[in-house]
Amino acid sequence: MKELSAIALKVNPSTTLAIDSLAKQMKADGLDVIGFGTGEPDFMTPENIADAGVVAIREGKTKYTPAAGIAQLRKAAAARLKADFGLDYDYTQIVIASGAKHNVYIALRTLINPGDEVIVPAPYWVSYCEMVSMCSGVPVVVDTTESANFKMTPAQLEAAITPKTKALMLNNPSNPTGMVYTADELRAIAGICVKHDLYVIADEIYYKLMYDGKPFTSFASLGEDVKERTILVNGVSKSYAMTGWRIGYAAANGQIAKAMSNYLSHSTGAPSTISQWAAVEALGGQQETVEDMRKVFEERRNYFVERLNTIPGVSCIMPEGAFYIMMNIEKLIGRTIGGVEITDDDAFAEAFLKQGLVAVVPCSGFGLKNFIRWTYATSMDNIKEGLNRLEKFLSE
Repeated sequence: MKELSAIALKVNPSTTLAIDSLAKQMKADGLDVIGFGTGEPDFMTPENIADAGVVAIREGKTKYTPAAGIAQLRKAAAARLKADFGLDYDYTQIVIASGAKHNVYIALRTLINPGDEVIVPAPYWVSYCEMVSMCSGVPVVVDTTESANFKMTPAQLEAAITPKTKALMLNNPSNPTGMVYTADELRAIAGICVKHDLYVIADEIYYKLMYDGKPFTSFASLGEDVKERTILVNGVSKSYAMTGWRIGYAAANGQIAKAMSNYLSHSTGAPSTISQWAAVEALGGQQETVEDMRKVFEERRNYFVERLNTIPGVSCIMPEGAFYIMMNIEKLIGRTIGGVEITDDDAFAEAFLKQGLVAVVPCSGFGLKNFIRWTYATSMDNIKEGLNRLEKFLSE
């Protein structure tokens, strides 16, 4: 048989999904595993949104839609961006896809020619670099540090730019770190991007999950020059507990939006029609449930950080958004726990899952060694028990 695509063979599986898959298999085998791997709200989809999906089925709204999505959803997304950020987009500049993840991929497909470079600050969401490579682009990783709150500086960005640089991937609030760029920090980054005529894929899927009363600044809101170069990616998965509905949206200038729509028309087409109608209600209906969930996440975050920092050998800084904790395990490297030498974060995660029955994600897949990502998108009971098991595991 002839060989497979060289591009396809180089694609690595998702670290988060791999951990989740192993944990689910252990659960199926009867083991009491607690999962902190996949970033998925544990809440039910709000009733008004679920009802809208049921109504769509009952009313026969089950046929194909335009590739970029139904006009009602595109208008609802544009209205949400206007209400939350003051951004003016015509609905024809909104592109609906099968989740925000899909929008990021389609955005890259639209922007990248073979050999183009895309700057990706690390730690990064596990799929970013793989997506760039899948599009025959070159990911250029900019390392950040815990002491800098895992945020890229303007100087680092400037130093990473070459004549081949096409775009910057900017995830804010961040997965996996939960850190958030301030308005001033974003303005400095935006100035450099405009200066060098770079596109910015601004993944803002967690923007409604901000804590301590801190405001969120959308990258596209920093001026017309910035907006024109920005593909703003968002969706309903995280804030509305709709991960399985698979609806994301992107906002961009007319030329980019048209190109993305054309790409969709020859690949996946539009997402589920039923999900689209449910998302119309999510974006356009009452927003109180979003705030209710945000408050719960903030309570969990506060407990998690305070408790984790009392456990010898590990530590974390306070995240400002999203629903993740980055646990520093530098002090554990070289130790033997439960008969296993902890050589790095991958070894820790495997040992902790097999012996402690807790599934967490090693951050090597996010471009950062010797950190572990936990999610607090799970119940307080699970958080308390997971940290109990961590204490027990580390004492062995």
